[in-house]
Amino acid sequence: MIAVAKPYFNDEEVNAVQDVIRSGWVTQGPKVQEFEEKFAQYVGSKYAVAVSNCTTALHLSLIVAGVSLGDEVICPSMSFIATANAIKYVGATPVFCDVGEDYNIDPDKAEKLITKKTKAILIVHQIGMPADIDRFTELGTKYNIKIIEDAACAAGSSYKNKKIGSHSSLVCFSFHPRKVISTGEGGMITTSNKEYSERLKRLRQHGMSVNDRERHNSKNVIIEEYNELGFNFRMTDIQAAIGIKQLEKLDYIVEERRKIAKRYHEALGKIDSIVVPLEQKSMYSNYQSYSIYLKMGTGLNRNEVMKKMLDAGISTRRGIMTAHRETVYKGLNNSDLSNTDRLSDNSIILPLYVPMDPNDIEYVIDTIQKIIKSA
Repeated sequence: MIAVAKPYFNDEEVNAVQDVIRSGWVTQGPKVQEFEEKFAQYVGSKYAVAVSNCTTALHLSLIVAGVSLGDEVICPSMSFIATANAIKYVGATPVFCDVGEDYNIDPDKAEKLITKKTKAILIVHQIGMPADIDRFTELGTKYNIKIIEDAACAAGSSYKNKKIGSHSSLVCFSFHPRKVISTGEGGMITTSNKEYSERLKRLRQHGMSVNDRERHNSKNVIIEEYNELGFNFRMTDIQAAIGIKQLEKLDYIVEERRKIAKRYHEALGKIDSIVVPLEQKSMYSNYQSYSIYLKMGTGLNRNEVMKKMLDAGISTRRGIMTAHRETVYKGLNNSDLSNTDRLSDNSIILPLYVPMDPNDIEYVIDTIQKIIKSA
């Protein structure tokens, strides 16, 4: 069976974990600090704050952005449900906005949804393809609302020659195993706002006024304080040690993923009934996922195509889910989400990981071509 995704680990990660375990400091400590500093340097932000996963990164980012009970946050429905859930966690209401053909939230449609209750727009760089950050930054300035980036899939992607993570005041990343680099579970928030950084670090550790590392290194007795409600959203040093090694490989992984995507482009882009994902001007994608769209009216049924590929030994996944059609959010949507529904219902995520056997790549292509021809 050809998997749809795999993390890229080798002995470097294994050895790094062994070193941490032998050190005796396995929770949030020096390796977390090192990972934060190196990640911030990589993306071009002043600070980075490591957390337990991207959902908690979004949750904390919304808190420090001042989003709370009664506020509205515009976001895409076409995203993993964690995007909308994080908004609900702070008592705010997700306002679902339709997407464009690149699967990213449409800035023109988002502007029409802005009301007096709108506190933020949560944009998602879907499947690693950057959204139009400048356009949303303009909206944030025009209406005095916060722009938060859900960059769960976008580590290594760039917008206008700058890495994702350096443009907005709050950018959230995921290190889940299906992402380009992984720590098993884990997340990161990048920011160049010192106050945000300091508060995020307190909030992730129960609101503690000083962290364990500071107390351990101090020559004086330090008694911590708890001045606001916090959470246990910490990353472990075991995860951070893996993350440091993964970060060293990130540019290589992205380069290899783009080679596979290019081969898919070349072969599948010639099929009239398929639309392949292509970068717009000034965008640079890490191709965290490769999602093809089956054109409507061509007689192709998405689920039937996926079943035939599974029968051929190829794992796929449905296109990006829609939150507004899940039971927990039914009745919440009042806007037109026709593009969201159409793109989600007719797209398929194909296998793409590093290293991927060239023969497997060609087998995926050949299998799709045969299925299309027989339709």
